[in-house]
Amino acid sequence: MPFGLLKYGFSRTYPVWRQFPPRPDLKPSYDVVIIGGGGHGLAAAYHLSRYHGITSVAVLDKGYLGGGNTARNTAIIRSNYLTPEGVAFYDEALRLFQGLSHEFDFNILYSERGHLTLAHTDAAIRTSRWRAEVNTHLGVESRLVFPDEIARIEPTLDLSREARYPVLGALYHVPGAVARHDAVAWGYGIRAAERGVELHPMTEVTGIEQADGRVTGVVTDRGTIKCGAVIQAVAGMSSVVAGMAGFKLPIRSIPLQACVSQPLKPFLNTIVVSGSLHIYISQSSRGELVMGSASDPYVLYSTRSSLEFTEGLMGHILELFPFLGDVKLMRQWAGITDMTPDFAPVMGTTPLDGYYIDAGWGTWGFKATPACGKNMAELVATGKVPDMIAPFTLERFHKFRMLGEKGAASVGH
Repeated sequence: MPFGLLKYGFSRTYPVWRQFPPRPDLKPSYDVVIIGGGGHGLAAAYHLSRYHGITSVAVLDKGYLGGGNTARNTAIIRSNYLTPEGVAFYDEALRLFQGLSHEFDFNILYSERGHLTLAHTDAAIRTSRWRAEVNTHLGVESRLVFPDEIARIEPTLDLSREARYPVLGALYHVPGAVARHDAVAWGYGIRAAERGVELHPMTEVTGIEQADGRVTGVVTDRGTIKCGAVIQAVAGMSSVVAGMAGFKLPIRSIPLQACVSQPLKPFLNTIVVSGSLHIYISQSSRGELVMGSASDPYVLYSTRSSLEFTEGLMGHILELFPFLGDVKLMRQWAGITDMTPDFAPVMGTTPLDGYYIDAGWGTWGFKATPACGKNMAELVATGKVPDMIAPFTLERFHKFRMLGEKGAASVGH
């Protein structure tokens, strides 16, 4: 046991640095109010305070900080998407992730593993080749690999031709990584608070005030506050909060389930995904197998988990790793995903002047956290939509300029 832990346990004063300050009273007004205290909201607050000098910022969340989808995802980071817009955005996020521990002076447990998207059919091989070409053209390290090379990369994977779903090849994305999702939110929150940003957990937003087509304030269960700008970053509740602001989003909110096994000795080198089987699996630094599937087939505002999900997922996991048959599950959970028609997010301005949206992340919001925070902060600070997020505007659904990202969504991440 570390000596510091013993010293802390026997101390009467508990002289330990408190990472987050106590929740303050709400002020009458702020320059910027951020609705949503998850990774995206805290990242935007951090970038506003550090890089744009805007510190009159209040981050509001009806629960605890990082307790929504930030706490309920499976922490996969990648940029092997299909559209040029998606690849550029997620690749910027990946590069930012690589330096976050240094920037925060706070370990986010970033671990580069490599990412294998398995292909079980000729059609899946064609899609993998297509994605590899797009990725390579845009400077992202991805390539099509076949069973002989897959066996060297991931030797425990069942590659026999007698398998029910034989592996014909895979898209190998070398920079694919994982990180501690909670630590990402904590790092952004701690450093934003040090610069004067106020963090207000357990503060529910109940209404949006506006006048002459512009946002003027936010109504909460602790009082009303005036503000010059609002960023909405509430993941699965995006349509509900946008409704308070008076506009609709092209979003369906659907549960996404995941689970972890008991800890095992390290054996899984990469993140393994099968779009055909609708599964993904990686191994955490603690040895747990982190597993998930596609989102549920119906709209539901609930984070319950189901036996149906577990049975279907385990059946397909055992197709790829038959030796895991006796491994026990330790826990399972669900988040709520915002699914757009083109499987791409919504970022930027809204019909309400001064009200900015960060939504529609579906099953891939965590990996976007640094780039989203950076670009949303730039938008609010400068009043100009950054080129990086211009393609993801809400207006694209009215102008029929949608992005075709479904082919790279793979499965539940």
